[in-house]
Amino acid sequence: MTNDAILTISTPQRIAAWLVHLFTASGAILGLLALYAIHNENFWLSFWFMGAAIFVDGVDGTFARLTNTKVAAAKIDGALLDNILDYFNYVMVPAFLLIVHPTIVTGVWGIIVASLIALTSAYQFSQSDAKTDDHYFKGFPSYWNIIVFYLYFWEFSSGFNLFILLFLIIMIFVPIKYIYPSRLDYLTTHHSLRLLMLFGSVLWALSAMGLLLTHPNDIWTLSAMYDPLIPIFVFITFGYTLLYIIISLYRTFVPLSMD
Repeated sequence: MTNDAILTISTPQRIAAWLVHLFTASGAILGLLALYAIHNENFWLSFWFMGAAIFVDGVDGTFARLTNTKVAAAKIDGALLDNILDYFNYVMVPAFLLIVHPTIVTGVWGIIVASLIALTSAYQFSQSDAKTDDHYFKGFPSYWNIIVFYLYFWEFSSGFNLFILLFLIIMIFVPIKYIYPSRLDYLTTHHSLRLLMLFGSVLWALSAMGLLLTHPNDIWTLSAMYDPLIPIFVFITFGYTLLYIIISLYRTFVPLSMD
């Protein structure tokens, strides 16, 4: 970055870039509120805060590129800020929920698996190629907030939940490439298919919100209104997850050539 490049940035551009960094940093507040809700055993509310943090993480990169934060707000390392907040919101917050929640994983195993998640995810985040050059995650990308949401909603047995969590901990070390939902440059050369995948991600998020709205702890008492839609929400959330895994495996073994 040259001094000339810095000088060409206008004051409104600088303000916009700093506002984007502030927007990204708001994820720390959302994570803190999620921890407070978990502390009060209001797990339903904690997932709303986790979901809001996922939304911020999903769109802030686009805003950063649009405002050219690397030049217009160069004193802030946006990638470092993003990684700090991702580790906090995607790892530590759901790990804390596993310790506090009485039934997802019972007894001392909750503390053990939460500790393993924190430890192995620290390795996953610190790899130099944790995000590959072609915009994929290498190894299971520590989507622990999403995994814990599934386990919370479905109320599987503690033993089965423990098996799933331990399996995914191992998958952190398996070099499968997982789709980066907001960076689909190397997913396919077809623009329409990239848009379709992006639409699927949005649809998944809306369906996950629908599942929360139908949960017995829904303070807005909208459950009866949404009950007929529950099978649709379930189909979309699990269908998208299955599609995500299949495409990730395909692109791991059949990478897209841009030549």
